[in-house]
Amino acid sequence: MDLSILIAPLVGIAIIYALIKIISLPFWILKNSIIGAIMLYIFNFIGIFTIKITFVHCLIVGIFGVPGIVGLLIYLNFLK
Repeated sequence: MDLSILIAPLVGIAIIYALIKIISLPFWILKNSIIGAIMLYIFNFIGIFTIKITFVHCLIVGIFGVPGIVGLLIYLNFLK
């Protein structure tokens, strides 16, 4: 039995999987940015401190969640 008959479908499946991951990455980033913007808007509406809503800040908060807000607060208000 030829070994290439077994390896070719596996390589094809791996390539399709990688393409799906690459194509879905921008949608994941956009989704997390929107969630981060909503979280920052709520935080600015309620909180004492304010954080400017920019794409980078939204992405940080969207990926890291509440620790991202805390990190931005520390950086923007105390370290910068």
